[in-house]
Amino acid sequence: MKRRSFLKGSMAGAALAVAAGAGLLKPSRVLAAEWPEVALSSNELDAAMQAAFGSTDVTDSDAVQIKAPLQAENGAVVPIQVSTTVPAEKIAIIAEKNPIPMVTVLNAGDGAGGLYSVRIKMGETSPVHCVVSSGGKLLRATQEIKVTVGGCGG
Repeated sequence: MKRRSFLKGSMAGAALAVAAGAGLLKPSRVLAAEWPEVALSSNELDAAMQAAFGSTDVTDSDAVQIKAPLQAENGAVVPIQVSTTVPAEKIAIIAEKNPIPMVTVLNAGDGAGGLYSVRIKMGETSPVHCVVSSGGKLLRATQEIKVTVGGCGG
């Protein structure tokens, strides 16, 4: 890297940091969606589903697949991968026996699809549900994951 390029980049970065710190740069549009507080804090599964999706009417479907370990060695870090063949508006992962069952909710946007991967925390062996909202329907895939070392509770 040339010294002159490095100095230009450093000065530009410093100027940007000072402007942001002084509050001169404000986003004209916030990209984050509203936080689904009720869904992610309810300890009742039906209340969380109602808050996240507006319905509890879920259908098991082959259009949603889960890729997760059958046995998690550590409940603090359980990798979950959800794939779907339908356009997804929302994707949620629910660990049924967690103190707060709704682990994550992703607002995918209009017609997004494909793949969602995340690591979740599980307190004990539990069925894990992946729910996808598509075209006004809620589709689900379920897999039981055995936890050998607790994550949420110890």
